[in-house]
Parts: sequence; structure tokens; C-alpha cells
Amino acid sequence: MRGAAHVLAGVALAGLLGGCGYSVGLGGNLPSHLKTVAVPIFVNSTQQPAVEGVITAAVVNAFVTSGRLKVVSVKEADAILEGNIISYNLDSIAYNSQINVTAYRLRVRVNILFRDVRQGTTLYKQDGLEQWADFSVQGQVSDTLAREDQASRQAAVEIGRRIVASAVDRF
Repeated sequence: MRGAAHVLAGVALAGLLGGCGYSVGLGGNLPSHLKTVAVPIFVNSTQQPAVEGVITAAVVNAFVTSGRLKVVSVKEADAILEGNIISYNLDSIAYNSQINVTAYRLRVRVNILFRDVRQGTTLYKQDGLEQWADFSVQGQVSDTLAREDQASRQAAVEIGRRIVASAVDRF
């Protein structure tokens, strides 16, 4: 998916996941007053259209799956996780004998800020969190675009998991 449909799908998924109300008891040493989190749509500082919707939805899903904090709107949140996608690169990593690209590596880098809005403090900050996904292609442009989209979603899922692990599970 590209363009407006990509953003709408990401926003819809984030809204559905955020509204599901799924949560389990808090564990570890996460501050006891933190029960909810908001994940506004990430800022997209790249030239890649609509990647912010995919990554934001993946982060929301990672919070829902972890069960440590309930995902809510910004107005209801005890904490807010903000993100800025700072790079989206597609690099050729393998070629055939005719020097045609046969595999790519998609690399995505984000800056994240996890804030306690009740206490007015920064809980966690990381710049340049990077995730990648490799994918092979058979030479058709449509195949390359479809596989790039799949790799983008795969990288987003991994980035979502890493963000939640870094920001929440560390407590």
C-alpha cells in the first residue's frame, strides 16, 4: 500500500488497537502511577510517503501485545511515546550475473521519546534506533514494490517490539 490508503490503514489500525482496552497487570518497576500510554502518529522526516502510519500502528500493536500499559488517547494518557522517523533507506545487497538487483535491505531509523506526562519527566529517550529487513526480488517492478511493502511492515513490527522493550520492559 502506498499514499493515502497506507496512512488511513495505519491510523485505522492504531485506532482499533488503541480502543480495544486490552491490558494486564503492570510488572517490573514501571512507576505505579503509569497505567496508560498514548502513541501519536510518528513524525515522518523522510521522503517515504506514509511510512509513519505503518510504524505508529506497529508500536501501538507492540504496546497492546505487551499488556504493560493500556493504549489510550493523548488526553487520557499517563505517558506518551513520541517518534520521529529520521531515515528510510533501500540498499541493494545482492546481484545476479547480469548485474540486476536480486535482494534489498530496507533500513529504518527512528528517534523516540517516552514521557511521563503526570510527573513531567522523560522516562526514556533514544535517537537513531535502527531496524532492517532484507527481501529478494525476481526483477518485476511490481514484485519489488510488493516485497518492499512487506519488508517495511516487517521492519515496523520489529521496531515496535524494540521500542516497547526499550521504553517499558526495562523498568
